[in-house]
Amino acid sequence: MQNHIVYLLEHYGYFGIILALIGGIVGLPLPDEVLLTYIGYNVFQGKLSYIISMVSAFIGASAGISLSYYIGYRFGLPLIEKFGPKIHITEQKMNKTMKLFRKFGPFLLLFGYFIPGVRHLTAYIGAVNRFPFKKFAVYAYTGAFIWSITFITLGRILGENWHTVERYMSTYSIYLITLFLALSIIIYFFLKRRNQISKRV
Repeated sequence: MQNHIVYLLEHYGYFGIILALIGGIVGLPLPDEVLLTYIGYNVFQGKLSYIISMVSAFIGASAGISLSYYIGYRFGLPLIEKFGPKIHITEQKMNKTMKLFRKFGPFLLLFGYFIPGVRHLTAYIGAVNRFPFKKFAVYAYTGAFIWSITFITLGRILGENWHTVERYMSTYSIYLITLFLALSIIIYFFLKRRNQISKRV
């Protein structure tokens, strides 16, 4: 898979970043974090611009999650249930993401990028539940920016050791999931309490 990523960047550059992330977010089996970290490594080598790479990654991730939202809104669960298994979107992943979305709502759109197997489904689930697109865009696009800049910056900092991110992601993914869910809960209750205080005032 690493060879495919190298080929993609060498032949298509920034446009390749956009296309790859659109496909990855929609659900194609692409190692998105590996791609972003390798982009950071290319920035470290001076082959790519840090700013343009981040902009390209943001555009790709935002376009991908918007396309996912449209597909979910237009065709609903039947399409995902029919074709999902072909792109590794299983019923188990669907049920897991649905439960998380009901519990955390828009915060899952914000942090779901960092949860393996979830970022591909948050937009679908949000659309199926008729989550308003304006609210969806605020959370999803903010998440896309944070996710993109995090892994590109990691690749730039790690340099020659950029590939260690893949190993740590596979080893410590469960801890990342726990961390981001905990952050979601904290933010949720903070905002809820702030709204209650503002209503009293």
